[in-house]
Amino acid sequence: MKHILLALILFISINNTPAHTENKYTFYEFGNETIEFIQQPLRWDCGDYLRIGLISAATGLTMFADEPVQRAVHRDGKFYKEGDFIPENNKIGDFKEGSQKQFFSVPVVMGRMYGELYSPIVFFAGFAAYSLITDDLWSRKVAYEIGQASLYGGGLTFLLKFAIGRARPYMNEGSATYHPFNSILIQDYHSIPGGHTQAAMIISTVLSRNVKPVWLKTLLYVPAALTFVSRIYQNQHWTSDDLFGAAMGFYIATWCVDKHEKVVDPDKSESLMDRMQLQPFIAGESYCLNLRIRLY
Repeated sequence: MKHILLALILFISINNTPAHTENKYTFYEFGNETIEFIQQPLRWDCGDYLRIGLISAATGLTMFADEPVQRAVHRDGKFYKEGDFIPENNKIGDFKEGSQKQFFSVPVVMGRMYGELYSPIVFFAGFAAYSLITDDLWSRKVAYEIGQASLYGGGLTFLLKFAIGRARPYMNEGSATYHPFNSILIQDYHSIPGGHTQAAMIISTVLSRNVKPVWLKTLLYVPAALTFVSRIYQNQHWTSDDLFGAAMGFYIATWCVDKHEKVVDPDKSESLMDRMQLQPFIAGESYCLNLRIRLY
C-alpha cells in the first residue's frame, strides 16, 4: 500500500509584468473589442440600465416638443427638405419664397459637414497618416478610437433607423408617424436616431478625451453642437432624433476611449492581497500551491 505524501509546496514566483500592457491598436485588438462591444448588454449593471432609462425618458419627453420646435424654426409655416432650396439666378442666399434664409449660412453648412459620412474618414485618415509618418502613439490611438467608435455607431444607427422607421420632418406627416422595417434605401423614414449628430458627437468626444486643457475639451464640442442645430434647422431631423443620436455618440465614444485607458493609477496604492495570485495544482502525488506576486 503506497503512502500518499501530502505536501504543501509553496512556489513563489515574482511577476515583473505590469498590470496593464500597452495597446497596439491592431486589427486583432479591434476584433476582440468588437466582440466585447456586442456582448455589452449581457454585462450591464444597474448604472447602465439607469443611464439607458434616463436617455429613453429624455428622448420621449422631447418628442412632445418636436413639432413646436419645428414650427418655431420654420416660422413661415412651410416645411422644406434640402432639395427644395434652389438658388435663383445662381445667387447664393437668394432662395425661392418661403425658404429659410440661413439654410446655407456658414455655421449651418459647417455643422452639417462635420457630421457627414466622410467626416470620420477624414479625421481617421489624418491622424493615421501622421502616426505612420512620425510613429506617434497618441495620434494612432485617436485614429483608432475615431474609426472604432464610428463603425460601432454607424452600424447601430443604421439598424435602429431601419427598425424604427420614423418619418423625417420634411415629409409633413407629423412627428408620430412610423414605418418600421421599410426599405433600407428610403431615407425619408430614417429620422431617428440622428446619424449626423451621432457621428459629430463621436468625433468631438474622442478628441476631447484625448486632450488635457479644459478649455480645449469644451471647445471641441462646439462643432457637434452646430451639427445638432443644423440638422433641425435644415428640417432633416426632429429635436428628439438629434438628442438620442448625440447621447448614443457620446456613450459609444466614451466606451471606446475607456477601453484604452484602464491603467493602474500610480497614485493609488495596492495592497499585497491585490498583487497576489494563489493557484492550486497537482504535481505527481503531491498537492501544490503556486503563489505569484506582482511587484507593480
